[in-house]
Amino acid sequence: MSKRVLVTGAAGFIGSSTVDALLARGDEVVGLDNFDDYYAPERKHENLRAARDVSHAGRFTLIEGDVRDEALVSQLLHDRRFDVVLHLAALAGVRASIGNARLYFDVNVQGSINLLEAARSSQVGNFVFASSSSVYGASSAEVFVETDTCDRPLAPYPASKRAVELLGHSYHHLHGLSFTGLRFFTVYGPRCRPDLMASKLLDSIAHGHEIPLFGGGELRRDFTYIEDIVDGVLRAVDRPLGYELINLGRGQPLVLLDFIHTLEELSGAKARLTDAPKPAADASHTSANIDKAKRLLGYEPRTDVREGLAKLWTWYRAQV
Repeated sequence: MSKRVLVTGAAGFIGSSTVDALLARGDEVVGLDNFDDYYAPERKHENLRAARDVSHAGRFTLIEGDVRDEALVSQLLHDRRFDVVLHLAALAGVRASIGNARLYFDVNVQGSINLLEAARSSQVGNFVFASSSSVYGASSAEVFVETDTCDRPLAPYPASKRAVELLGHSYHHLHGLSFTGLRFFTVYGPRCRPDLMASKLLDSIAHGHEIPLFGGGELRRDFTYIEDIVDGVLRAVDRPLGYELINLGRGQPLVLLDFIHTLEELSGAKARLTDAPKPAADASHTSANIDKAKRLLGYEPRTDVREGLAKLWTWYRAQV
């Protein structure tokens, strides 16, 4: 049965990929995005080119607006009567949030409160929120489990994400709103944001740009391909679970140097790397325990890093 879904941050990397998947299966989608200049708005408009295709006429509507606009958000949710709110909009970037706590909390927390309030009062059936693996901070655990204490964020960005997770529990407890927070682990793939490591590597390999290699390349990340993330998101959209926080990763962390060498091998060129110390806001490793995602969502990531990077490289070559 098709659903009416509000997707905030619809023009972004994960947002646009999810919009395409929702439309492909027959859902009605309203996308909300403010096209801010964190990176080129033109790239975001291009991300939605497929969604605007005539084959989706009548099932996709794009609204240019900001989640901080309380009146807009309230009117939108009450007029449209959504089955699901998929809240992907945020000011992104752990390092970029340093020194910008007020702005990050204004967008990420106050914007989320506007959506939660409107979802509550319009009786939305399911609220799905994009959280982040960065909420685990500098955890000493080998593998990150949702029950781990997440009270030592390393920067304002993860602090804002954790704050919304906690707000979600309040709205579930007090108002019965079904809230699922999905903790994404190092997502990469076509349309990836230019500030992400995968994008920087592509540009370095293709154009010779010099980029920093933090911590000698020994940092470990649970790189997760975009198609697997989107699959997990759609499963959460379809399953109101009460209140849950769920890791979406691959569950197989990789040393950054191995990620780099794989892309270099696939491209036949070398990245220009310069040694740099690990930033204080960066964790030394991330690793997702995905047992809960498997159990509650039937989530099963299928794309290994080599296959994912091959797809990413093919997409990138078609863009340049």
